[in-house]
Amino acid sequence: MADVELRHLRAMVVIAEEGTFGQAAARLGYTQSSVSQQIAALEKTVGGPVFDRPGGPKPVRITPLGEVVLAHGRELLQRAEALTDAVDRFLAGNGRIDIGTFQGVTTLILPVVIRRLLEEHPGCDIRLSDVNAEEPRLRDLDLLFHDGPVEGDVEQVKLFDEQYLLVTGAGTVPAGPVRTKLLDDAPMVAWPPTYYQRWLERTLAQAGAQPRFVFRTTGHETILSMVRAGIGWAVLPWLALHAHDAWSDDRLSIHPLKPAPTRELSLYWPAGRTESPLALRTREIAVEVARDLAERM
Repeated sequence: MADVELRHLRAMVVIAEEGTFGQAAARLGYTQSSVSQQIAALEKTVGGPVFDRPGGPKPVRITPLGEVVLAHGRELLQRAEALTDAVDRFLAGNGRIDIGTFQGVTTLILPVVIRRLLEEHPGCDIRLSDVNAEEPRLRDLDLLFHDGPVEGDVEQVKLFDEQYLLVTGAGTVPAGPVRTKLLDDAPMVAWPPTYYQRWLERTLAQAGAQPRFVFRTTGHETILSMVRAGIGWAVLPWLALHAHDAWSDDRLSIHPLKPAPTRELSLYWPAGRTESPLALRTREIAVEVARDLAERM
């Protein structure tokens, strides 16, 4: 059987509900002859009559074949409406988006991005996943936050340069910038040797500083608590310090380093892939949020 056209099924449904071709034509906004032609085309497609036409003012009667076509036709029309609705919602910015992230972004940038997305598109489906910093890949992700090169065919936009800052106990060193070399053999609290921590230690070593790590632990707040206790200093990224409102803590002192360890944070997406409206809007919001943070830095 050839493909049935939805407009023919829609005409059949309205005729069945109205009882006459004339009333169905008025409801559909067609001429009666146009409706008759559509039903004739449907009957040719399905191989038999779907209505008995008694003539005159009497209502049409649906045939046994018509009952079968009508039942399945209603289902097809409902699915077509659901498809149209889903496409409309997708084009309006709903749908699903998969974002790769890491701690600093998850703590400070993404909450703002997600809140704004959900305000604009309450029905959207947002999926987050932690990125393997050792081997970052987009794979099936729509967007990826990362501070280094990403393998594969990708495009990117730079968000900002993030500095790492020295955190000491209040009054431990004079206010203002501190030369990085002064951290050589200084007692330090730091993360375990993760990807980012190894990068930081290499950068410090290149500036002539090899600190003495007296305690390694996970979590920026845990590290800050150890600095407050006086066991040692720490070098942490601006995002982490801002997230924990470290500048308002009178037990801590924060100093720029000279030269300053700096990493470039970028947002990546697949090159050559058609992006959804939701992905495009997410990127726009992320750039706006990052711009606001960069101004605070």
